[in-house]
Amino acid sequence: MQHRCQENHRWWKEAIIYQVYPRSFKDSNGDGVGDLRGILSSLDYIASLGISALWINPVYRSPGRDNGYDISDFRDIQPEYGSMADLDELFAAAHGKNIRIIMDMVINHTSDQHQWFKQAHTSREDPHYPYYIWWPAEKGKPPHRCGFFDPSGEAWTYNAATNSYWLHYFSPEQPDLNWDNPEVRRELYAMLRFWLDKGVDGLRFDALTFISKDMSFPEITPALLKEKFHDDWGYYYASGPHLHAYLQEMNREVLRHYDAVTIAEASGVFSTGVLQFVAEDRHELNLLCHFEGMIIGYLQGEFKRVDPAGYSRREWKEIYTRWSDVFNEKGWGTIYLGNHDQPRMVSRWGDDSETFRERSAKLLFTFLLTMRATPFIYNGDELGMTNIRFTSVDDYEDIETRQLYTKLKAQGGGTEQFLQDQQLTARDNGRTPMQWTAGPNAGFTEGRPWLKINENYTSINREAQEKDPASLLHFVRRLIRLRKLNPALVYGDYALLTHDDSPVHAYTRTWENSTFAVLLNLSGEEQPFDSLFSPPSAESVLVNNYPVINWTRDGLRLAPWQAIVFACAR
Repeated sequence: MQHRCQENHRWWKEAIIYQVYPRSFKDSNGDGVGDLRGILSSLDYIASLGISALWINPVYRSPGRDNGYDISDFRDIQPEYGSMADLDELFAAAHGKNIRIIMDMVINHTSDQHQWFKQAHTSREDPHYPYYIWWPAEKGKPPHRCGFFDPSGEAWTYNAATNSYWLHYFSPEQPDLNWDNPEVRRELYAMLRFWLDKGVDGLRFDALTFISKDMSFPEITPALLKEKFHDDWGYYYASGPHLHAYLQEMNREVLRHYDAVTIAEASGVFSTGVLQFVAEDRHELNLLCHFEGMIIGYLQGEFKRVDPAGYSRREWKEIYTRWSDVFNEKGWGTIYLGNHDQPRMVSRWGDDSETFRERSAKLLFTFLLTMRATPFIYNGDELGMTNIRFTSVDDYEDIETRQLYTKLKAQGGGTEQFLQDQQLTARDNGRTPMQWTAGPNAGFTEGRPWLKINENYTSINREAQEKDPASLLHFVRRLIRLRKLNPALVYGDYALLTHDDSPVHAYTRTWENSTFAVLLNLSGEEQPFDSLFSPPSAESVLVNNYPVINWTRDGLRLAPWQAIVFACAR
């Protein structure tokens, strides 16, 4: 069977997207902060991976309270990253290498240093006051809303000049925009056209599912949050009454007029609701990045508190299979195992010990690049970079970790356990500088790096892996080539073969007359697999992160973290 989603070939369905976190990628001027010219100087390396598009995290003018996700000017560049001329040069150079550019867009909120808010908070009579969301103090205390990056856990901050509270789903320095105001939407649409007219090939929208608010602000009790919204503020925030109307309007007014991919960061959206965003007949967006895969292994009701028993392989298989199957007839999916908001891929999902770091990283990339979805690769994961595991809160730069620690400390909570959990889950684990060489500061900067560099850079770095044909870096390049050469690994039907608790994740990808079997042992122990397949010939084995396959009379024995892909006999 050929799915309808396969009939409409689009470049972003076949793309492999490489994400660069500019602050940590490459510093060109010795100030310790990565910048645009650092990315420009590294384009040959990026191109050598075989990727299709480059997603760049925000480089707009910003006070940097949330590392650029608090924008003070949407049409200017933060000086520490360079200039608009530098960005234009990067666009031209990337396009010259057939690399498309995807820019991050933050349209749920601005910085409190944005000119709109600087004027809005002076008076209720100011024309920009209705650009934001306010609760008049004469109505009493506003109903509780969760502020993710606020030490108090509140999403309202009092402003004496207007005798009202402003709403901020994140930190107080990130006031939420009032999307119910048509003038706000007009301003934002004009800004999007500005970037699309400059030649941007795609837009990744941060926190997009939060833009619509229920302006009646009903009381959300703990019982109601648990019963109706799965004890998840993100789920509630993604349930705004006009969300889809605004996305359809944005598509109608702006997006449909450009050949650019649109991607939503979609906290609070589950597989049952994803097609409302990305089905072709909805005229909203192209792609959506969900969070269901990212929360595997967290204790329910606890923020990023890891289960000491580890993550469930049954849950892993169920979630990724369900998210593949939901696009059988409409829409298209995405898949990622790490990004700037997550820890390092191999530390979170694999085994970053010296024994299994490379094996498990190769397995994770085999999974990432053989599933039916557009894969995202986060810079440094292709080298097997690992979590840095800070022991002191003072080492962290991320607003999320710092604010949560402050909140816990004020409540007399378990800060020691929190810091232990952060060693696995903190965002700064994924933000340490790129490890280019074994030289000073890992070749990232000639100055003092803005965030500590992982001490293992002397053994885990690009320079060393370029010289080793068996390295993870070369393995990833081969996988990317394999995916590009085989439509079955992009458009092929996906069929799960192992539904149980076994660490073995086995599936097939079938397209026309081609079938590929993918066998993954997600554990550090040898695992049996009762295969329905005949032992493959040597030439049919396309991927194996071990030198041999142990196929006995009793079936296949998968080595720890072994990954195998082979073409099935026709």
